[in-house]
Amino acid sequence: MTLSIEQLCAFVQEQQDRQAIHDCVLRYSRGADRLDYEVMLSAYHPDAIEEHGKFVGSAAEFVDFALKQHSDAHLTHEHYVMNHRCELDGDIAHTETYFMFVAMNKRGEQVLQIGGGRYLDRFERRDGKWAIAYRVAMRDWAMMDERPDMNDLSSFTSTRALLSPEMRAFMNGGPGPKRDRSDPSYQRPLRADPERVQSYQQMKKGKS
Repeated sequence: MTLSIEQLCAFVQEQQDRQAIHDCVLRYSRGADRLDYEVMLSAYHPDAIEEHGKFVGSAAEFVDFALKQHSDAHLTHEHYVMNHRCELDGDIAHTETYFMFVAMNKRGEQVLQIGGGRYLDRFERRDGKWAIAYRVAMRDWAMMDERPDMNDLSSFTSTRALLSPEMRAFMNGGPGPKRDRSDPSYQRPLRADPERVQSYQQMKKGKS
């Protein structure tokens, strides 16, 4: 099959877009593992929202939160990314990337911590740059001593024993993994719930 110049240009552009998006996913993981604030933050647009377990808020706030958590709790840690699918639609892309997280804990009886899930992202191309506009992290599994309650989204949190009833309720009010088409990976467009973001900020203020 012979491609026209227009078809060839469109094909090359699509491959460039897909590679830029995948590079961004990898850049996030490298920044997290190297505790590199600038590299990790570069995966997001400035107004991006991250929904990650017990955190919901801006990308800048999340990077601060995540790097502090890793620094305080772990001797070392790694984020592995695996299956990656990308739906391109002009300047918007929806991706689903499987991840596995492994860490050596600084304290506690459990030395090695292992868990996995998926990053669900809405990417946007702005001024020629692809970056995350919204991400929600799905926790699908973890190495545990007992079977978790799959309807309790706080079950996979390593600090679940320290969570307040308010935080448990907040976490369980958010999007969670499903084994059917109600899974958030099918949502188009994938968007943050403004009321949920605001609720998290109010909950933070109540603790301060």
